[in-house]
Amino acid sequence: MAADPMGLLGSIENAGAIFLGPYSSEPVGDYFAGPNHIIPTNGTARFASPVDVDDFIKKSSLIYYSKEALLRDGETIMELARREGLEGHARAIQIRLENEAKGGAEDGE
Repeated sequence: MAADPMGLLGSIENAGAIFLGPYSSEPVGDYFAGPNHIIPTNGTARFASPVDVDDFIKKSSLIYYSKEALLRDGETIMELARREGLEGHARAIQIRLENEAKGGAEDGE
């Protein structure tokens, strides 16, 4: 047990739960004081967090790009897609830019 557990806190990089001090045993965190009993194990704390209420909430992103924004950023988007090897993504942008160059996008695109 460390004499100054708070002093060691900054050196801990991967943990699902950190129990500091002689009175903070695992059962205290698991059953009473902790946010959750389910924590990452087998080293998965390197990339995962303990289960919390956000894990049970459905989230969606909403993307609405304007014509002006696509005209401004389209070439960059295509370049990024092609660098990742996603030619279909690049073509989806290219088709929209070509349609705008011809006089506007078709309905439903």
